[in-house]
Amino acid sequence: MPGKGSRAKKLFLGGVGLAALYFLALGGNYTFLDLWRLRDQRKHEVAQLDSLRAEVRTLQARADSLQNDSAFLERLARERYGLIRNGERLYRFVGPIPDSLRNDSTPPESDPQP
Repeated sequence: MPGKGSRAKKLFLGGVGLAALYFLALGGNYTFLDLWRLRDQRKHEVAQLDSLRAEVRTLQARADSLQNDSAFLERLARERYGLIRNGERLYRFVGPIPDSLRNDSTPPESDPQP
């Protein structure tokens, strides 16, 4: 009966193959699913790293401008802190008063004045 030994050998090799596939997919320290998740996480981390590198370049350029460009520093001081030189006048334009800040004695700005 040569067929019985051959069939047992095929079943044995098939079982070993299935066990190997199972171990590859779900066994060991890093399963196939873990490796898949790690690959996705790596993509996310690389994208975040690229974003942070771009932000660092922007901040380095701004720091360089603050240290070496007096015109940039003056413009920043004028815009942010209202810096003026001697002899200059500062004009501030105020928008309409919001309803939440208006008291009863303040006339609404849309009403015509008599």
